[in-house]
Amino acid sequence: MEGGSNSEMKGRMERQKGVNPKIEPFVPKKGYDPRELKSWAKRTGFVSTTFSGETERGGGHSRRDFDNGRDLNVSSNENVGFDLERGVDKTETVSPKIELDPILGRARNRGVEIEPISGSTDQGLRNGRGRGRGENLGRRTEMEPILRGHNEERKDARNENGNDGNSANGAVNGSGNGHIAQAATPVTEVPRKDDGNVDEEVGMGVYPDGEDPSYGGWHQSPRMKCGLRENPGVVPLMFYGLQHYLSLAGSLIFIPLITVPTMGGSDKDTADVVSTMLLVSGLTTILHSYFGTRLPLVQGSSFVYLAPALVIMNSEEYRNLADHKFRYIMRELQGAIIVGSIFQSFLGYSGLMSIFLRLVNPVVVAPTVAAVGLAFFSYGFPQAGSCVEISLPQILLILIFTLYLGGISIFGYRVFRIYAVPVSVMIIWAYAFFLTAGGAYNFKGCSPDIPNSNILIDACQKHADTMRHCRTDVSNAMRTAAWVRIPYPLQWGIPTFRLRTSIIMVIVSLVASIDSIGSYHSAAIRINLKPPSPGIVSRGIGLEGFCSVLAGLWGTGTGATTLTENVHTINATKVANRRAVQLGAALLILFSFVGKIGAILASIPQALAAAVLCFTWALIVTLGLSTLQYTQNASSRNIIIVGVSLFFGLSVPAYFQQYAPETGLILPGYLIPYAAASNGPVHTGNAQFNFSMNALLSLNMVVTLLVAFVLDNTVPGSRQERGVYVWSKAEDIMTDPSSLLDYSLPSTVARCFHWAKCVGT
Repeated sequence: MEGGSNSEMKGRMERQKGVNPKIEPFVPKKGYDPRELKSWAKRTGFVSTTFSGETERGGGHSRRDFDNGRDLNVSSNENVGFDLERGVDKTETVSPKIELDPILGRARNRGVEIEPISGSTDQGLRNGRGRGRGENLGRRTEMEPILRGHNEERKDARNENGNDGNSANGAVNGSGNGHIAQAATPVTEVPRKDDGNVDEEVGMGVYPDGEDPSYGGWHQSPRMKCGLRENPGVVPLMFYGLQHYLSLAGSLIFIPLITVPTMGGSDKDTADVVSTMLLVSGLTTILHSYFGTRLPLVQGSSFVYLAPALVIMNSEEYRNLADHKFRYIMRELQGAIIVGSIFQSFLGYSGLMSIFLRLVNPVVVAPTVAAVGLAFFSYGFPQAGSCVEISLPQILLILIFTLYLGGISIFGYRVFRIYAVPVSVMIIWAYAFFLTAGGAYNFKGCSPDIPNSNILIDACQKHADTMRHCRTDVSNAMRTAAWVRIPYPLQWGIPTFRLRTSIIMVIVSLVASIDSIGSYHSAAIRINLKPPSPGIVSRGIGLEGFCSVLAGLWGTGTGATTLTENVHTINATKVANRRAVQLGAALLILFSFVGKIGAILASIPQALAAAVLCFTWALIVTLGLSTLQYTQNASSRNIIIVGVSLFFGLSVPAYFQQYAPETGLILPGYLIPYAAASNGPVHTGNAQFNFSMNALLSLNMVVTLLVAFVLDNTVPGSRQERGVYVWSKAEDIMTDPSSLLDYSLPSTVARCFHWAKCVGT
């Protein structure tokens, strides 16, 4: 006689008749008690609380065990008892505990708590839902950490007539008519293949493309073409590396096309800065892959540094400067970047980042990264609109490639999604060349060779901007650039160190660090790795500071950090191989020595570059907001914090920017918002402090970070609601040293830093 309450007996009878009882889903409450999960498991039938004490009728039989590859003899006449309070059966069988992670809302293995249904085989036959659960008590039981959903229960109810063939001993008609079917040949249970679609089985699958990385250990994501440590050969690696960097072309090469002309540099200066940026990006990427977090992330000139660089460029003292304006501004940018990068490196290698990491969560990262892209809304289309016949087709073509043709596969590669930027740029660039050659931008009495001189002629003033932004033969970089040129440190002169710009870059380095933290976490999940430990994150931030020092010494005009678009690139290419990224970085270094390559890239029309950047900045906004998937999206707390942060991140800088002087005759309209540092409302006795505060409060990302950081760390909210980042802990390394092997430093380097526990060696 089976025990149990009347409600449990009723539910069991309904399941035997094919009726699906209405069971509410288990939702852990704040400070939930594990006993709630046990109670819910009993009601859903996931764990049976009644175990048959009857003997088996069919005698002993053998069954293939796929877990250890040996035959297990399931003995008959075995009585199994179970104690729910103790979590173990009377025969001391050990099974994994099912625990809902309070942060992720999904099942995890944490030891011994709930025993799977392990009654007699006869019991499984009678209820028509046998799945080979009758096993020898000596067998090591493993349970999948998933909770079957409503559809799975309905499927089981439909298959209760014994046709699913999943029982290890045959089938018994479960229709309730009492007629036992003929004994069938034992069917070997085929283990379910893991197709990577965990979200279809787990209720709250916040880890896309794979399972919860907290299970530890490295394994290749089933959706990756080339995993982290695979070695498919030199040729495939070279192809994957070029593919990786071509998909990031918009971030790697277009920043100098904005900054150098703004600083008053020549076409040759633009080509030289592009070559320098390729060299620094290659060097820093290799350094990060060996001595940083060791994730396959490309380092380059970050857009985080672009807005403050534009603020410094448009300061009042440089507006009327004519002679050597480019070198003066570049040297001040170099000094500010070096000071801010030293602070960032100290923050990482001192271990302070491990403490600061506790205060940085997705609710802070999401609006901050989004504000980095939104900071250029006043620059993007106003600059691209100077030549709409080129910029509009460029924007439309990128959108068509990524959204409408992105799913088309050619020879197994989604060409349009991966190469959306380079392919569309080549097509529109060729289109612009035909427009130029066809005379579309030839105006009577205006010189096509020197558009800047046309401002002296009244009839050509209105055509000067069109010719400068649209014509493909405006740049003389191809004629002036050398074939071979090796960028070298301090090529623009000795850096200038000033307090006002150094304060700006110190704060901006914090924003860059928060951006990188989000990229580390998202990339680790995307390639199915265990999240790095706080020490490893600190090590990555420290090395990024060192890499930005190199960028300051070489003179790229911006710092070198982890590009936010890395996550999108990994998702699009399905390649997360460390060797491929290193080989691509080596090719970048070789390309930087060929001056004509930098000259070709510097010859891209400015309207075309601005159109590509409109898409790139919009992508950064979406990547930032996608970080909210790790939080409770429906939480009013999170919605208000993100909304208020973004609103004030746009509104407060607009207040400071309205104090810009009358610069319409000196600066173009799209640069006026970056000229507020010299004329803002902050007035104290120190001019340098005034400049720094006006500049910082006119930057969208700084204001957004300040508001989001304060609100998220003061407004009450549970860890699950806030989506607190789950980083690996020191205890995980002690219990399983191989779990973080992919983040480990090379052995020779690790021996030198064995004392530095704060950097995760």
